Amino acid sequence: MTLRLSEADVRAVLTMSIALDAVEDISRRQASGEAIVHPRRRIELPNHGFFHYMAAADMAAGFLGMKLYTFVKGELRFLVPLYRVETGELVALIEADYMGQMRTGAASGVATKYMARKDARTAAIIGTGLQARSQLEAIAAVRKLESARVFGRDQQRREKFSSDMSAKLSLPITPAESAEKAATGADIIVTATTASHPVLRGDFISTGAHINAIGANHAHKSELDEGAVRRAHRIVVDSIEQSKVEAGDLIIAFAGEGARWADISELSDVVTGKINPRTSESDITLFKSNGIAAWDVAVAERVFTLASQKGLGTELPLWKS
Repeated sequence: MTLRLSEADVRAVLTMSIALDAVEDISRRQASGEAIVHPRRRIELPNHGFFHYMAAADMAAGFLGMKLYTFVKGELRFLVPLYRVETGELVALIEADYMGQMRTGAASGVATKYMARKDARTAAIIGTGLQARSQLEAIAAVRKLESARVFGRDQQRREKFSSDMSAKLSLPITPAESAEKAATGADIIVTATTASHPVLRGDFISTGAHINAIGANHAHKSELDEGAVRRAHRIVVDSIEQSKVEAGDLIIAFAGEGARWADISELSDVVTGKINPRTSESDITLFKSNGIAAWDVAVAERVFTLASQKGLGTELPLWKS
């Protein structure tokens, strides 16, 4: 039987702690070759729509899967089919909007754990959407934050974000009037926007800061200006292969300087200690996150197991005569 898990089922079992563990574990397996990752591909649809698909296999855990999603008329629909490696059985069909938010936040949390200064206490969030919320939640789980500032173009949304997340995290969060005022002096900076042009400039960034840039995953889009990228002493991505295709922040900054890709590292190598992301407290570090299917499969495994234990979901008799 195949278990269909709704957004409500996923929310009933998935916590940030679980997502962080899953992403960190699969990063280790990615480094050892036990995880196989196929980069995202896109089919452009009429009226500026897209169909996206990406795949991964976790050989150690015995699961493989894909993330499939459409973007049509401003609406996103996410689905993760999860299979057993040994039998080819489709064990679950998981609605994956919330799961995607959590796995993306968790990836930045893992990057922050290994790349930010141990004494990082202040955070800046540029963006006020759902992804921005999971980003701050993940960072707060790996660093003892004392305060955070948030900027978004809509004043009401940034004030609501500040109020909601202050209550959720028991952390003083204040709205900022600009990206510059949010980022200046922050130990950790997150860009989580839909912007096509830079929202974070190099001169906004303080010495010793860590940056998680998660928003721009098209070759022609960038959240960081060239100055921000050049100030980073260490740049880490989830997949170099995928980044060369869609990490606009780097593609644009590296234009005409293809040799700079040789200095880029993957998060999996940071997690396993193959790469030291920070040589001094004054280094600026950058994690450019595009999102890889290994994270989706890793979190989906946990969600499927926990939901099965709790008797959640609806059984679908696929391939049954």
